[in-house]
Amino acid sequence: MKRRLEQVPIPGEEPARERAWKVVRSAFAEREPRPRRSPLPRVAAVAVALAAVLGAALSAPGRAVVDELRELVGVERAQRALFSLPAQGRLLVSSDAGMWVVGADGSKRLLGPYREASWSPFGRFVVAARADELAALEPDGDVRWTLARPGVRSPRWAGTETDTRIAYADRTGLRVVAGDGTGDRLLVPRARGSLAWRPRASFVLAYATARRVRVVDAETGAPRWQAPRPRGPVRALEWSADGRRLLLASARGIAVYGPRGARLYTLGPGAAPVTAAALAPHGRSLVFAQQARGRSEAWVVPAIRPDASSARRLLSGAGTLAGVAWSPDARWVVVEWPTADQLVFLRASGAGIRAVANVAEQFRTRSFPRVDGWCCPR
Repeated sequence: MKRRLEQVPIPGEEPARERAWKVVRSAFAEREPRPRRSPLPRVAAVAVALAAVLGAALSAPGRAVVDELRELVGVERAQRALFSLPAQGRLLVSSDAGMWVVGADGSKRLLGPYREASWSPFGRFVVAARADELAALEPDGDVRWTLARPGVRSPRWAGTETDTRIAYADRTGLRVVAGDGTGDRLLVPRARGSLAWRPRASFVLAYATARRVRVVDAETGAPRWQAPRPRGPVRALEWSADGRRLLLASARGIAVYGPRGARLYTLGPGAAPVTAAALAPHGRSLVFAQQARGRSEAWVVPAIRPDASSARRLLSGAGTLAGVAWSPDARWVVVEWPTADQLVFLRASGAGIRAVANVAEQFRTRSFPRVDGWCCPR
């Protein structure tokens, strides 16, 4: 009976079939040809998602799988944009577009096509460098003066409200110029390493060579002290705000020096490679990042002492943590996380976290931006 009913013709069936075929054939002829995609990536993504869900449903180790997947994309519930800073002060941020000043309210101003910069001692000015130029600017972008030199890098500003100096390196070596752009002179020939002014001192400068850290009087060139340093590319060289401690971090270790070069803290050799480090403004704490086997961790040392076991982990995730910087009040640390395209703000106490996503887009850059300093409330 079923077969017989299926064979009974329906009135108007054939004309309707012809009309439908014409519509389909016309749409097919007008379509835009596109290359056929392989279903494998979608299948793989579904398989990974199902594995994570099943793992979470079946066991506690399964929940750890979910956490690992979340780490691949950074901190959850990150802000879409840098709406504000968690502490007072302003950031200097370098990107492919140039150097930016970021206010505490999240406002951003592009200073110009500079690749490195640092704050003046009281945050009133910025000294910036590009390939063949040193420039002094106001934070609103107005240029005070420029100095043409070959291969300028590592500009640093120091001094009092009435007497300042700027140190920088170029192809001739380590040079010093007055804050008004006059009196440029060569201090250390052929020196190309990182450099840092000692605060609260009469223009005392630290710089790194291949094997040592040296401290000299920038007015006379007379040496103050020198000490061996961890091997490898320098990740950070900076003084505490009171000038009593000096940090030198390299890819293979960290050293914090006290008076006359005495080591107060050492990390390495044998530790995971260091990607970034910063000394707290008060000099009593240290934050650093390490990377090994495709994962990175950020650590804080609340109280610097020869025993390195006091470090506490602040952040852990996949990829690279590329830079760290302290807020002026030493309560917050900002960590660069290029793999996740995030800036992560962490309380140094470990009791708070704020993350900002879409960072590269906000600073008009393909490569991830770099935080060159967090300074000085207005």
